[in-house]
Amino acid sequence: MRVLVLGAGAVGGYFGGRLAQAGSAEVAFLVRTGRKAQLERDGLVIESPAGDARLAVTALAAEDLSRAGDWDIVLLTAKAYDLDGAIAAIRPAIGESTAVLPLLNGLSHIETLVAAFGAPRVLGGLAKIQATLTPQGVVRHLAPVQILEFGELDGALSPRALALKRAFDATPVRAEAVGDIRGRMWEKLVFLGTLAMATVLMRANLGEIAAVPGGQDWLDRLLERNAAIAAAHGHPVREHALEREFRPFFRSSPAAAASMLRDLEAGGRVESDHILGFLLQAARRAGVDATLHEAAWLHAKAYENRRDAGRLPAR
Repeated sequence: MRVLVLGAGAVGGYFGGRLAQAGSAEVAFLVRTGRKAQLERDGLVIESPAGDARLAVTALAAEDLSRAGDWDIVLLTAKAYDLDGAIAAIRPAIGESTAVLPLLNGLSHIETLVAAFGAPRVLGGLAKIQATLTPQGVVRHLAPVQILEFGELDGALSPRALALKRAFDATPVRAEAVGDIRGRMWEKLVFLGTLAMATVLMRANLGEIAAVPGGQDWLDRLLERNAAIAAAHGHPVREHALEREFRPFFRSSPAAAASMLRDLEAGGRVESDHILGFLLQAARRAGVDATLHEAAWLHAKAYENRRDAGRLPAR
């Protein structure tokens, strides 16, 4: 299996790197000029509880794609606000049998990718991992969890999805080809949306919110409200996921905060529309009280307006 990874950052660098390390797929990374030079000089460096690695990898620039042949999978790990540029970058790599596997947060990117490449060439997917790319170009995996879930949008367990799972079976990554990938993506949105809404709106981590009288009950209600939105759209959260994973996390992870909050506090770009805006519209369509969703989205959009106008406080 030939796998092209767009970017070699935290997510793409980690999952693509583990495939390259195992030798279970032919892997290349489509990167910008500076990152290409860095990879060619230093290799792809991974620091992880699952084992460190320094890998000699194939790095391609945009002009190399026409000579690189056909790809079975294009792993798309861009941020939602860079999706248009990512589509343009990978378009030369898309052949008749190529499948695009996006590992973006949220759901709205699926429609955009289908419009760009056609439904048969788009898989659904999600990643569960805490990782970051350091200023030195090191992919730093921060916690043991490293999960990939992917599948066909029509629910079929296709040969290509099963082949990709077999390729990942040779790595430390827990990969699963699933029939109801849309349902799994909704589940992640419920979890991530709740974390983003709570920590961005309150500008605090879960422990700081829960320490306020009534704060934990508020978090529980917010989670239940987002689960109700998913159910209204035909994708109820599985009982064990809600009760054994999501609810315990929001009650016992005091240091947790959404990456959106970290990006916001650092003055960076945020996925306001892709996550908060999508949930707001989904709540309204479902007839669920959207007051908090609107407040969280407005908060993030107002921040974006200040950032775009150069009015953020100096750091």
